[in-house]
Amino acid sequence: MTDQDGREGRQFTDEELQDLVASTDSGARDPSNRNIALLISGLALVWSLFQLWIAQPQLWFAQYLPAMNSTQTRPLHLFFAIVLAFLAYPALKRSPRHYIPITDWILIAIGGFCTFYVFWFSDVLALTARSGLPTQTQVIIGAVGIVVLLEASRRALGPALTIVGAIFLAYAYFGQGWLVPDLIEHEGLSFTALINAQWLDTGGVFGIPLGVSTAFVFLFVLFGSLLDKAGAGNYFIQLAFAGLGHLRGGPAKAAVVGSAMTGLISGSSIANVVTTGTFTIPLMKRVGFTAEQAGSVEVASSVNGQIMPPVMGAAAFLMVEFIGISYIEVIKHAFIPAVISYIALVYIVHLEALKKDMPALGEAKSFLGMIVKAFIGFAVAGVGFTALIYGVGALRDTLPDLTGPIMMVVLLAVYLWLVAIASRKPDLEMDDPNSKEIKLPQVKDIYSTGLHYILPIVVLIWFLMVERQSPARSAFFATALMIGIILTQRPLKALFRGEGGQIAAEFKNGFNDLIDGLIAGARNMIGIGVATAAAGIIVATVTRTPIGTELAGLVEQLSFGILFLMLVLVGLFSLILGMGLPTTANYIVVSSLMASVVVSLGAQEGLIVPLIAAHLFVFYFGIMADVTPPVGLASFAAAAVSGGDPIKTGFTAFFYSLRTVALPFLFIYNPTLILYGVDLGTWAGMGQAVFVFVVATFAMLLFAAATQGYFLARSRIYESAALLLVAFTLFVPNVWLNMVQDPFIEVPPAQFEEALGAAPEGERIRLQIAGPDFNTGETAETTLVIFAEGGDTATRMSNTGLLLIPDGDAMRLDEPMFGTEAAEALVDFDFYADDPVQLSAVQMARDRLPEQVFYLPALLLLLIVILLQRRRQTKPAF
Repeated sequence: MTDQDGREGRQFTDEELQDLVASTDSGARDPSNRNIALLISGLALVWSLFQLWIAQPQLWFAQYLPAMNSTQTRPLHLFFAIVLAFLAYPALKRSPRHYIPITDWILIAIGGFCTFYVFWFSDVLALTARSGLPTQTQVIIGAVGIVVLLEASRRALGPALTIVGAIFLAYAYFGQGWLVPDLIEHEGLSFTALINAQWLDTGGVFGIPLGVSTAFVFLFVLFGSLLDKAGAGNYFIQLAFAGLGHLRGGPAKAAVVGSAMTGLISGSSIANVVTTGTFTIPLMKRVGFTAEQAGSVEVASSVNGQIMPPVMGAAAFLMVEFIGISYIEVIKHAFIPAVISYIALVYIVHLEALKKDMPALGEAKSFLGMIVKAFIGFAVAGVGFTALIYGVGALRDTLPDLTGPIMMVVLLAVYLWLVAIASRKPDLEMDDPNSKEIKLPQVKDIYSTGLHYILPIVVLIWFLMVERQSPARSAFFATALMIGIILTQRPLKALFRGEGGQIAAEFKNGFNDLIDGLIAGARNMIGIGVATAAAGIIVATVTRTPIGTELAGLVEQLSFGILFLMLVLVGLFSLILGMGLPTTANYIVVSSLMASVVVSLGAQEGLIVPLIAAHLFVFYFGIMADVTPPVGLASFAAAAVSGGDPIKTGFTAFFYSLRTVALPFLFIYNPTLILYGVDLGTWAGMGQAVFVFVVATFAMLLFAAATQGYFLARSRIYESAALLLVAFTLFVPNVWLNMVQDPFIEVPPAQFEEALGAAPEGERIRLQIAGPDFNTGETAETTLVIFAEGGDTATRMSNTGLLLIPDGDAMRLDEPMFGTEAAEALVDFDFYADDPVQLSAVQMARDRLPEQVFYLPALLLLLIVILLQRRRQTKPAF
């Protein structure tokens, strides 16, 4: 398709692309009846206001209206989501979009009633259904509610989650049959028990996933929506192009960085693809990328936005609840893999540009110079933020009662100053990427126009990282500031520009932007609200049937006990489970089923996998479903923009995303990559984190060069293999060290207590436990890690929770003390069988060479590759 504007190869117009995003993220219904349109917008607006109200303990309203608990806020959250789902999403592609059929009105009434019933009668449900005594009426309402919820899920998210939810419901009810493997068979739940667990209780539809959506996710999505409506999205894209567009392959590099910045505030990879892709993809094609390559770069960078803190497609907040660690810890662990993945993607794009000898747009600039400038910028920002922390700390020590008011005055003054600076330049307009002449913006013309957009992000980070407030409270303060900015930036600019007569009109425009942002935020939450509720069905089934515990056995059988093969199978299962699901539902499903499998199988093979590493492992593979054909939704969206083949786009994007596939394996074998065990509260810990980041970045760049077949020149096969070997060594040098030196000293089990008493304080000791499995009766093995904590041997033994019974040279175990970590870790052993549970081995850390010694041969091998390629190099590497 070619039109007079020169949009070659495009399958869709800009309006059709926006409709594609709307039909996926916020609903394709566009009613011609003004009253219906106002109803949809009004409900979305009320939903946003309701979420803002419950985010802060109701502020001054608390004395007039009762505060609500989670058993009331979750049903109301789902009430809005279900009603808006049927209002905004047509039943089928051929269903009417300009009016709402009578069947949809009936579903709206039924869905609204079933969810509102749980809210209104929450006290009654606490005394009946949630005490195990549901009434017949409650069961009927719950059954109808589940059916309506699955239909809402089908409309908002496609058939994938509905089919998965229906399969899990059938499995929970029937429990056995010719389609159910023997390994996961169970007696089946009664219909009443099933509906009670899934709808009436607080562990199914109205469980943790919906609670996270209610308490955390909505505010972050709303914050991102308001930020985008204020103009921050366009600012980020323009800034990326100003900084990177002049480089070789610059549009693609700008696409990666722009998608990274918009990914910080976006929970949708598809919206990210279309928002940035409509601008970046035509420019990428212009400098030499094929339609498929241009689309796949945009897909890879947009999907990467889902692993980028602070939102991570809402998965960050779910991890807090599922793992039981703080939000700060989740961000700490997720940060390095996400950042080095983006850096590697920029480098992949650079290598593609070198391979094809692509020109720069405009006057060419140095890639290395850009990297140096970016590093200096980050360093200055880091120093400034650190100085701010110490300054506020000193102020708090001096004037504790006035710190808050003074900080608010300073924030207001800085905001006014930044808006005054922005007012000196015209407001940013998105350029036409298809125009005959491309005039790239200059950083000096762009950066000052949107510096005030950074303030709410700084406020968010401040409350999260420095004040250590909850994610909900932090997002509330950042959103409150964003509301202030969106209302005042236009009239303030008019004032500073000397356009006093426009202040009232600009204030009205700002108010309209606020209303539009609140409505857009709520409409973007429809799919997430429905997804988290429907995913609760899977969570409840996993907790009430053997499937969660027995999947580990199934994976172990299929992998023949080989740990790496186990991880590959878990990754494939996560990829398949994630196909067609949005990020939030995707993570809930794969983590519920597969995360514990990684931990338990690792323990059986002697590899201690931190729970956060297991969750990130399955999350990364679930996210890859957005890329992978035949279902990769983001690839289809990018192909719609580029005019390329969606399947080829998907495969190319998967190839570009190989680094995202490799990372989970690397941090399973070397958890230091996710800063596990690194204390960022000390200078030594900070130094270690910087060292890990630098080495991991260097290794990831070498991995990218190896997979792209280009380093300083086109690589020969043996050179690519050498680069992969170097990257592997830099990532996980402990693998080679374990081959050279055994990491542990074996202590006879009978001498365990003596060894525990003699160990240094805080020493890690690994115990290998063997005994009959409670479910199968067969011998099972696992590895338990304990710490030598306490003054004497008796105290240390008590702290482990283990009860040992000497039996000659052997050491038998009785059931561990209730409530201890040992009791939880050994819950699958049968301590009352004829064969005893035994302590089969005790392992203590051995003094060894530092693992970094293997960097030396790796760097020597890298030097050889560099010398070989220097002879063939025809163009600068940077």
